[in-house]
Amino acid sequence: MTHGTIVITGASSGLGAEMARQFAALGYDLALCARRTDRLDGLQAEIAAAHPGRRVEIYALDVTDDDAVIAVTKKIAADLGGIDKFVVNAGLGKGAPVGKGSHYANKETLTTNVLGAFVQAEAAMQVFREQKRGHLVIISSVTSVRGFPSSMTAYASSKAAVASMGEGIRSEMMGKPDLDIDVSVICPGYIRSEMNEKVEQKVKFMVDTEPGVRSMVEAIEARKAHAFVPAKPWAALGRVMQVAPLKVVRKLM
Repeated sequence: MTHGTIVITGASSGLGAEMARQFAALGYDLALCARRTDRLDGLQAEIAAAHPGRRVEIYALDVTDDDAVIAVTKKIAADLGGIDKFVVNAGLGKGAPVGKGSHYANKETLTTNVLGAFVQAEAAMQVFREQKRGHLVIISSVTSVRGFPSSMTAYASSKAAVASMGEGIRSEMMGKPDLDIDVSVICPGYIRSEMNEKVEQKVKFMVDTEPGVRSMVEAIEARKAHAFVPAKPWAALGRVMQVAPLKVVRKLM
């Protein structure tokens, strides 16, 4: 029995790929989107073998191509007979200290993580408004709560922007009783993935991909408005980071 349909962008690796595995295990039919369709082919085969009853469709998508995002989302809705959840997950972790001449890395991250996320939300919400139901999921980060230094400045800024976007859309939906549309902002802590596998310095509170993503999936399934995950230690640390002096935040992270 299907649990519904879910779209996951940035599904070719890391957190997106693991979310696909776990949502398939829960009974969802999947629409997996990424630029690297060769990786999606492998993931599709893996999920089909593990869960023969699940439908897994793959779509080539660059989230910085606005027209493609709108068109592909409409195609997914037509192919799958609607969309129950749309997970805005695709993103980059590139960055450089501001003023060091590598602004192009920061711009690329901001373009993908902010503008790309906004157009994904636009596409998903068009479908949800037409359906009069749906669940928009924004993957933000614990770094969204404060400014971060050096190569993390652009990334943290992008995640703060999309967290605000998600809250704004949720606020609007509160005034639309005829629409059954939920919005969740999920803020993962440090979860092992391709994005951070090359980070050489030791990172505090890092968890492995599978349990880390499980905490994300649980928060999404609970349709939480906002969640720091895994809850331990990030629910408490997130609140501390919001009010602590910046010097303290630097030491914590």
